[in-house]
Amino acid sequence: MSDTQSTNLTPSDPAITVSHVSKVYKLFSRRRDRFLDAFGNGKKKHYTESYALNDVSFAIERGQTVGIIGTNGSGKSTVLKIITGVLTPTEGEVKVDGRISALLELGAGFNQEYTGIENVYLNGTMIGFSKEEIDAKLDDILSFADIGEFVYQPVKTYSSGMFVRLAFAVAINIEPEILIVDEALSVGDVFFQSKCFRKFEEFKREGKTILMVSHDLSSIRKYCDKVILLNKGVKIAEGEPAKMIDLYKKIMVTGNGEGISSVEDIEKAAAGELTVSGQEGKEEEKKPTIAEEKKDLLSDVKDGATWKSHFTVNPNVNPYGTLEAEIVDFAVVDSEGALTTSIIKGSRFSIKSKVYFHSDVEDPIFTFTIKTPKGTDVTGTNTNLEKKSVGTAHAGETYVCTFTQDMNLQGGEYLLSISCTGYDSAGELHAYNRLYDLLNLTVISEKNTVGFYDMNSETTIEKV
Repeated sequence: MSDTQSTNLTPSDPAITVSHVSKVYKLFSRRRDRFLDAFGNGKKKHYTESYALNDVSFAIERGQTVGIIGTNGSGKSTVLKIITGVLTPTEGEVKVDGRISALLELGAGFNQEYTGIENVYLNGTMIGFSKEEIDAKLDDILSFADIGEFVYQPVKTYSSGMFVRLAFAVAINIEPEILIVDEALSVGDVFFQSKCFRKFEEFKREGKTILMVSHDLSSIRKYCDKVILLNKGVKIAEGEPAKMIDLYKKIMVTGNGEGISSVEDIEKAAAGELTVSGQEGKEEEKKPTIAEEKKDLLSDVKDGATWKSHFTVNPNVNPYGTLEAEIVDFAVVDSEGALTTSIIKGSRFSIKSKVYFHSDVEDPIFTFTIKTPKGTDVTGTNTNLEKKSVGTAHAGETYVCTFTQDMNLQGGEYLLSISCTGYDSAGELHAYNRLYDLLNLTVISEKNTVGFYDMNSETTIEKV
């Protein structure tokens, strides 16, 4: 049973209580199986069960800002839809005390044929406002949305950015006691997102409850009082944001998260003591390199595993080079020594590349570059610029290059490229092996300044 507007709760009760909620979907392999299930005698199952949520329980106190994180398919959006009454749980109960305003997936609750103004009144009426009440709030809604004359056009003509502006403007201007947001803010531009988060802060000061789902770990860390971690429909843990984000990072580097249903499973998987479904055979389709055939070259990695097996590599990575030298392994390591592509802003981290030399190479140059998803180079260096030289690398030798530095980039998503290059006797540069856009780096930040990086200014204000 789902009770999205319970009246039997006392002032001391939580704003939202989710008790042993499961959501099961029937998966049919053939169309006739669906028919047999609907009209059969029920003695035989013609489907398999898929749990989007499995016995999930948590409570959110009034005035808290709570984030839900997890890999894709973990059940984040499903639990929000059950809380808001869009979906009905297969088992369990949800109790909500307070007026909810929800901004779920883009387009939810909007009629594509109606104009923006008409959809404002449609949404307000669905929530329970009279025309007079919506009239009184209309100026605030339109001012916040700031989409100009487009508000008089059918919403099917809107860009995704205009759509989310209007939807969020409606959601936050109906005076909700509980605001629920599911990833929608990732569509708006940075200025609109800033406006929305200022509204979040205003809501927090007013003691309102906010529940948000986001892949933006910087926002989760900055705004949330508590974080709930889901994986494959199971609640793994809940608690202080930094701890939950750390657990989430460990899930991400184990693969797709299959087989992980507890904190203990995460720690075992991170330590290599648990074989996670989806990890087996991850490298089998790739032709083994010379280095991978020599176990002694990988002796610094537990049980002969590679560093790279802990990462999700860009399937469209663009490798090229003459292969006199070959990058056989690579890693990003955070300040705690964990293999991860999620780095806390202000912390120290390392980028490692392991290169096997098929031929003699004079003064090889090891490099890394970090750029934006749009392709703008942001930072990077190489052993030539750093005045580090190995002399001649001989055929059959392996070198590991480690670049260690402070992460001062703004919170956000970036792409990492690495390479091994060098100059011949004629002074011509050769690319022995380059891996462009190899890994996605996520920088987690509680405070962003302007531009690509933070100058770590020390700021003082004094009255004179």
